[in-house]
Amino acid sequence: MYNLKKYLPIVIALFIVSIGALWAVQKKNSSKVQEKTFDIGNFNRTRGCVRHPNFLSKLRVPQPIAIDLSQQNYKGLAFLYGRGLSKAVHLKTWEAFDYFSTYALDPKGNMYLTPMPFVSVNPKTFEFQKNIYFLDTNSGNLSVWMSLDEVKATPNNPFGVIAVVYDCDDNTLWVSAIDESSYDKGRGVIYHIDIASKKILQRVEGVDALSLALLKSSKGKFLLIGDARKSQLLAMEIKESRALANPIKLLELSNTLEHIRKIKIRGKNLLELQSIPFSYTLIAQTSGGDDRKYYRAVWNSSEEFWKIENR
Repeated sequence: MYNLKKYLPIVIALFIVSIGALWAVQKKNSSKVQEKTFDIGNFNRTRGCVRHPNFLSKLRVPQPIAIDLSQQNYKGLAFLYGRGLSKAVHLKTWEAFDYFSTYALDPKGNMYLTPMPFVSVNPKTFEFQKNIYFLDTNSGNLSVWMSLDEVKATPNNPFGVIAVVYDCDDNTLWVSAIDESSYDKGRGVIYHIDIASKKILQRVEGVDALSLALLKSSKGKFLLIGDARKSQLLAMEIKESRALANPIKLLELSNTLEHIRKIKIRGKNLLELQSIPFSYTLIAQTSGGDDRKYYRAVWNSSEEFWKIENR
């Protein structure tokens, strides 16, 4: 009994140290490694086929040029340039359709924009959400390019058409709408639209895409999707200009309240992800950017996992 009492504190101390060391190792590993996931293949940043609008060259606007849809200083959109991006090209006529969410450029410099409801809504706000807008490369005129009449935003969910990406392979647009969705039910639609004819080539139902991007890898071509209902990045394989059904989960952010709003390919096996809180309400979308977070997602092809780091 005496020997047990003598060595009991030492045994307890060693046990506590061992548990602490094990916890530290597990925490370190969990911060670096995600579970094995779908093998997306190796990919890299490539030079795109698109360009800025021609009218900017006519105005002798120098590079670099940033496209601003933030609504912090200009309603609608603006092209920022100059030292520190302190100068802007902004026309009052661009304010006619309120606010914009995302954009896509084509090889001629035409711009396609999706709408976004803002802090306050007016009688036209919900009507605006069904449209894809078009900024002419030569004139700079902004107009409605196409209306998706089945998209019907409401006070319960003011979001309609919300994301767009241009496909260089076939001169088409991939466009998402989330008007029939809610925090509990995903009823979003992704439309594949031929630009020349404005024909809808494909409708992918049941996918709530808050953001879209296209990626080509050693495994094929993929449509990347920032999930509006979960903190996940999804992928749909594209073959012969058609998206295959059932999106595949690539990765998930640790904070379940964050949703991926922007997806950019930054380098070899490297994605930059911008996240925001999102719950099908106006609050998160209009916070001035204070709650936006940025992540680096690096794909390890040999071990098939994503390493996610705060940027």
